[in-house]
Amino acid sequence: MENYFAGLTTEEVNLETMEIDECSTDQMLRIINQQDMLVPAAVKNEIPNISIAVDIIYNSLKDGGKLFYIGAGTSGRLGVLDASECPPTFGTDPEMVQGHIAGGDIALRTAVEGCEDDFDGGAKLVRECGITAKDVVVGITASGSAPFVLGALEEARICGAATIGIVNNYNTKVEEKCDICIAVVVGPEVITGSTRLKSGTAQKLVLNMLTTTAMIKLGKVYGNMMVDLKATNKKLLDRAKRIVSTVTGVTDETAAGYLDMAQMNAKLAIMMIETGLNRREAEELLEKNNGRLKEAIRDVAKKV
Repeated sequence: MENYFAGLTTEEVNLETMEIDECSTDQMLRIINQQDMLVPAAVKNEIPNISIAVDIIYNSLKDGGKLFYIGAGTSGRLGVLDASECPPTFGTDPEMVQGHIAGGDIALRTAVEGCEDDFDGGAKLVRECGITAKDVVVGITASGSAPFVLGALEEARICGAATIGIVNNYNTKVEEKCDICIAVVVGPEVITGSTRLKSGTAQKLVLNMLTTTAMIKLGKVYGNMMVDLKATNKKLLDRAKRIVSTVTGVTDETAAGYLDMAQMNAKLAIMMIETGLNRREAEELLEKNNGRLKEAIRDVAKKV
């Protein structure tokens, strides 16, 4: 195992940052920023694999499956973060996209020593989550070797679930256990081995791409508007009004009125305004079109 770690790009010494401890504050920040600029290009190189992963996820969610992120440390926290943002942004059931971290929720705030080395714990988590062949499991590990993640992926395959890996090295142990592996290799870290830096940034970008693109394909975005958002606070309520107003051209006051009629459902409010249907009729037509607003509006236009 020691030889494995020694060969990881994420464990290499970054020759560009070897004297960062002797730099001024401004110089340190510029060095970090310069290194961070390498990340988007590395993500771009993996778009073909990310695209395959998105389609796997989309087809699962479309057919009633669930998406599970499983990771340890920074990788696990990023998975939990992305999953937790899906309900307010896209109006999804919290069960649809789930994030799990080695060591449980306490590990979100405090490092739980040794939990990432628990292979059996990862497998147990998959069984406890009731993962089936309808679901997708995404294992996130910068080194590509966290036993907890490997155990989860292995058990997920036994359950028949689709498996995806997100790593920051080539030729990792995760590849053997995945249908598709996204290897975003960003080079040695600013601080040797600190994968909370470039590797973590790369993982966040990939996770954003996976869920955002899958949700767009599921019809949860109209143009570039999050029409399925849940207006659960003042900021989101104001955003919902602006979305309805922007899409339909009505005044903010009118948008607010329709949102009230639609029980704060921006998509339904837009559907009612654009088609002239009442709430029940609009709901039925949206359901008929699997929640795809553009298709539902076009469906009405065809009948006129």
